[in-house]
Amino acid sequence: MVEPVRLAKRLAEMVPCSRREAELFIESGWVKVDGMVVLEPQFRISQQKIELHPDAKLIPHEPVTILFHHTSGNDNRMVAEEEMQAIKAIEAIKAITPPQITVDNHAGDDPSGIRPMKRHFSKLTPILPLETNASGLLVFTQDWRVVRKLVDDAATVEQEYIVEVDGEPGAHGLKQLNHGISFHSRALPPAKVSWQNETHLRFALKSVQPGQIAHMCQSVGLQVRSMKRIRIGKVSMAKLPPGQWRYLPANDRF
Repeated sequence: MVEPVRLAKRLAEMVPCSRREAELFIESGWVKVDGMVVLEPQFRISQQKIELHPDAKLIPHEPVTILFHHTSGNDNRMVAEEEMQAIKAIEAIKAITPPQITVDNHAGDDPSGIRPMKRHFSKLTPILPLETNASGLLVFTQDWRVVRKLVDDAATVEQEYIVEVDGEPGAHGLKQLNHGISFHSRALPPAKVSWQNETHLRFALKSVQPGQIAHMCQSVGLQVRSMKRIRIGKVSMAKLPPGQWRYLPANDRF
């Protein structure tokens, strides 16, 4: 009986290469065990078949940014009444626990060309979390430059939402939504708001505050039923399926 050993050790002997290089090959998704990709260098093997991809190469680690299509657990009556707005404004937005981002829910048509690696799934920082029960685009990153752009420069980054509403706006409701509403006793900057259809509004605005969109709608007689973020800056969710993720391509910028 063959004593089980770590995959990295066996690969290093097989190639041959250093133990650290073997670990990098494995973590980069270049190694199969009995036909299945294994990303764990410490995976124990005995007599299984080990294959190193013929095009395998050691690529320097670059921080990645992941775009995730978050689905809301409840898209009905997501907003509290006006008198509860001030109390719930802070808790309405949460630094959510990163969803299950794994190779299994990686979008099959990811245009980035980046190979999923084990190290891509650690130390991901969530940026611009969604409000409670909202759905749509979430960003997780390892790149400090993305953090700086979306946090420190948030006032310059436009976010786009599709908002389902009930009710009838006042005579000048749409004009007010674009400019003329205050929130927490401060006048909001101009926004770009238009009807997408009879029940859905399209909002494009910067420096979005927790509870702001709901407050804007309630100010003109509308009640928000659901909210989906479809774009942050120049990056859109495009055709990313619900519950799946893709990489931000190297040449794309928020």
